[in-house]
Amino acid sequence: MRFLLVLVMLATCAASPQDLSRKMFTFPQQTNKAYVRLNPTKQDFSFVTVCHRSFTDLKRSHVLFSLATPSHTNDFLIFWDNLNKEVEPHIRNQKAEYGWLDYMANMWHSVCTTWDSGSGLVQLWFDGQPLTRKFISSGSNIRGPVIIVLGQEQDSHGGGFDIKQSFVGMMSDVHMWDYILSACEIQKYVDERNFTPGNVLNWAALDYQIIDRVLVEDKLMTCQ
Repeated sequence: MRFLLVLVMLATCAASPQDLSRKMFTFPQQTNKAYVRLNPTKQDFSFVTVCHRSFTDLKRSHVLFSLATPSHTNDFLIFWDNLNKEVEPHIRNQKAEYGWLDYMANMWHSVCTTWDSGSGLVQLWFDGQPLTRKFISSGSNIRGPVIIVLGQEQDSHGGGFDIKQSFVGMMSDVHMWDYILSACEIQKYVDERNFTPGNVLNWAALDYQIIDRVLVEDKLMTCQ
């Protein structure tokens, strides 16, 4: 007698935007299946600011934020290149490099990235420190349909995941704006003070979908 075992992995959806204040997504294992899809409030961007916090002990390259469109799989990607020890923003499939960063394991790190399609300039803020503004891509907006993923790097629109680029660890406080956030607002975000939440992605009112093994847990805090 033969038995056929069919395992169906159901996606976990938030019925409505959820307040994840003082919460985090935990990605507990290396896989090319588990991720969180974030649903933005708009699909066309001439300016972008993305901020997030992450905690990992990975000793290899890994994704931090992946936004893809049908025409550009790396339309807005934040990636840690472990070989060259640098954070790499990719915008419209073009890349900039930011090295000499104190990206230590088992610590929370805040990364904010801004981009202006008019000037083509990208800027990275690492743990509150503004880094050099660099030219990356100008002259065209990021236009949807947009798919935003945490935990995996998209090599195709909504898929093409590579286990060796996956994120393992914790991620929190993901926000996205359709304008360039001011230096003061970025510093408030880094210091976890009262800042203007994202108007495209807002961690305190997040529309998201969990696929496979990702947990929502209380954020790890350091006792004072």
